[in-house]
Amino acid sequence: MRERFDHLPRRAECAPLPLRATVGIASAGRPATLQQTIRYLATMQAPPVRTIVCVPDMDDAGSLSSSPGVELIVGRRGLTCQRNAIIRAAAPDTDIIVFLDDDFVPAPDFIARMAAVFARQDDVVIATGEVLADGILGKGLSMAEALSIIERAAERPELVTDVYNAYGCNMVVRLAPVLEQALTFDEELPLYGWLEDVDFSRTIARHGRSVKVAGALGVHLGVKSGRQPGLRLGYSQVANPAYLMRKGTMTSARAIAQISRNMLANLRGALIADRSVDRLGRLRGNIVAMRDLLAGNASPSRVLEFSSSSNKTLPSTPANRSEQPS
Repeated sequence: MRERFDHLPRRAECAPLPLRATVGIASAGRPATLQQTIRYLATMQAPPVRTIVCVPDMDDAGSLSSSPGVELIVGRRGLTCQRNAIIRAAAPDTDIIVFLDDDFVPAPDFIARMAAVFARQDDVVIATGEVLADGILGKGLSMAEALSIIERAAERPELVTDVYNAYGCNMVVRLAPVLEQALTFDEELPLYGWLEDVDFSRTIARHGRSVKVAGALGVHLGVKSGRQPGLRLGYSQVANPAYLMRKGTMTSARAIAQISRNMLANLRGALIADRSVDRLGRLRGNIVAMRDLLAGNASPSRVLEFSSSSNKTLPSTPANRSEQPS
């Protein structure tokens, strides 16, 4: 059903942003979700200067090629590769890039609030907003449900606090240090780039502050289509934290806790025959990765060797990337 956003503030009512903002969305396999989100972004109080969408194939964009105001580019498949393509396309006419998942619904003033924080606090290099509801924790949310949640939320101050990492579904990045330090998303993390938000946050945090902005609100729909099979995700749940630990962008304590938490959840889910998530496939992936880890040859890119049909495609848990920032 086509969503209506008539009640939301229109572009003409809004003051310009203090910084040039580009929204960057990497998407694959979910053209309907992507188009719905783009329609909604057109209603933002302070619209971005640019909107760049990167897809691995034009079919992934649906009818966006004819949408005014959207810069559509094609990049190598994989979240990290596509986000790097967005960075290249955004430079140099951008001050901040607002990386959004194709199923993240920001409040109408989300971009304006983020831009104001970056303008006031020049030591902030990466920020994440306040997620009012995360559909990835359950069966997922509709756009109508997300809009209702946002509308019911009380006005909140822009409280800025330091966090270990931004949450990848809504991640705002100051472009200047990215270009000056030649920073990129690590393309050794393939496909959905699990934990790419932790890795990039800890990398750019060497050049400033990583923060959460309470008051910059949004809802993550947690759309279930287009996610990776259980075997692949299970392998990434072990191999990716181990890789980041070796790289130095994740502490050993966090990596071990992340691996243990995921393996225990998958074991429990397999034992109780949880059919909402492919726990058995994930557990198999965990075991394969642990075997590779003990043999000294675990690598995030190993998931590319697994057939995309090796397990049924089912929704991911909250750890599709990282947990929400802390």
